Amino acid sequence: MQKTLSIVIPAYNEGPTIHFILDKVKAVSLPQEMRKEVIIVNDCSKDNTDEAVNNYISQNPDLPIKYLSHEKNAGKGAALHTGIKESTGDYIIIQDADLEYDPEEYKLLLKPMLDGVADVVYGSRFMGGNPHRILFFWHTIGNKFLTMLSNMFTNFNLTDMETCYKLFKRETVQSLKLKEKRFGFEPEVTAKISRIPKIRIYEVGISYYGRTYAEGKKINWKDGFKAIYCILKYNIFRR
Repeated sequence: MQKTLSIVIPAYNEGPTIHFILDKVKAVSLPQEMRKEVIIVNDCSKDNTDEAVNNYISQNPDLPIKYLSHEKNAGKGAALHTGIKESTGDYIIIQDADLEYDPEEYKLLLKPMLDGVADVVYGSRFMGGNPHRILFFWHTIGNKFLTMLSNMFTNFNLTDMETCYKLFKRETVQSLKLKEKRFGFEPEVTAKISRIPKIRIYEVGISYYGRTYAEGKKINWKDGFKAIYCILKYNIFRR
């Protein structure tokens, strides 16, 4: 039976560029002739994201897009909750609306899943020989610290817990009761995945075309402290 990949895209103020990532999603050929289900969640953007998405949908009727909007800005995690809940595919992958991650690499993440050895696959920016834009030293150190702290509690040996590219079996991620509405999604979902009995999690190396803050990057040092809080909260206090 032909399988479907649900691609969940949270969007906040991505009007000028969201068509670029949708073009890339449209162009990618998935293995085993898999179908695509694109789910865009507009988190109450203040720019022309709504107009840009609706224009794209009207001009590309051959790409199945489910478009959802929040009436109030609730955060990236909240947008992901909405997108995950609305997904109907066999697998769910998270795709940021910017151009930092390349949809052509869905095939890398899908391989261990389709080979029948994985239930969850993370795409690591810190392993493999794929291209990586050189940007912020302390941002990289912060990511590695958060991953190490998370690993200490989950007993995983991940290299990139904070990565956007996370691929799940739909029933696996939809079984979780996720609460974090902003950037705490990453440590929370990792902590809760780690407590699923006999879960099989893999990691593959991916490319990373990072943005500067001038180019629209949104995460900052405050989100790093929130991530530490969430690692402790969901690993120690919420077993």
